[in-house]
Amino acid sequence: MKGLLETVVRGLGNGSVYALLALGFVIIYKATKVISFAQPALMLAGAVAVSYLVEVTGFYLAVPLAALMIALLALGIERVAIRPMVGRPVFVVAIITLGIDVVIRVVVNHYIGRDVRQMGDPWGFDQVSIGPLVVQERWLAMLAVTAVLVGLLFAFFRYTRYGLAMRAAAYDQETALAQGVSVGAVFALSWGLAGFLAAIAGMFVGTGQGVEQLTWIIALKALPAIILGGLDSLGGAVIGGLTIGVVESLFQSYQGDIAPWLGQNFAVVSPYVVMLLVLLVRPYGLFGTREVERV
Repeated sequence: MKGLLETVVRGLGNGSVYALLALGFVIIYKATKVISFAQPALMLAGAVAVSYLVEVTGFYLAVPLAALMIALLALGIERVAIRPMVGRPVFVVAIITLGIDVVIRVVVNHYIGRDVRQMGDPWGFDQVSIGPLVVQERWLAMLAVTAVLVGLLFAFFRYTRYGLAMRAAAYDQETALAQGVSVGAVFALSWGLAGFLAAIAGMFVGTGQGVEQLTWIIALKALPAIILGGLDSLGGAVIGGLTIGVVESLFQSYQGDIAPWLGQNFAVVSPYVVMLLVLLVRPYGLFGTREVERV
């Protein structure tokens, strides 16, 4: 039982990263109806920004500064590359975000180089005891920070003027325009928030193990999370991310003993197996809006 609980805590910690990335995907999708494939590159850029800033400002100041930098980068991307494409087919805009992802990663890889960049985080692989459990400090930090950010994000959408404007635009853009809501500002803010969350996720990905050129692949695990939770559900993104993290952690710990015939690295593909099963059974996700077409 102790080993199982430690495995679940590890999964929830890693799942927090997936949840932050999934929230970015969902926020942009709800505002623009486009899946942004630039999130992995923004995550990588955030991690690299922290690794450079930490040498000057220290870790705790480097993280918010890097997150703000990536948020501004995302705002610039939206204004320069996405805003002019309003009214074009969604598929075309999604392909543009894929191109943006490639461009950002090529530039960022130049600053990573061949070696692994460390960010001087305060946790590393240090462990802490919670009763009989022994878990890494960074997993607890991931859970705590994600909980705070999710709480602030939901409060922002519920109680602030801009949050209500984003909810209105997500529900019906034409009606929101008629009520005086600036849909362009909503688009920009959605990209800014997604960039901020991606940078925080990138920081956590780099803690302990550092940042290298292939670190961006981790962000792809947010896709099973949003499919599981629902592409238009913020709460579903959080639950989906945590669930994917726990599933992956359970496979890492127990699959070798229970089902060795699946291979040694099945845990790597387990999130995508979950995604496939959800698409077959409930393609709109556990909490997503079911689309009904009338003919």
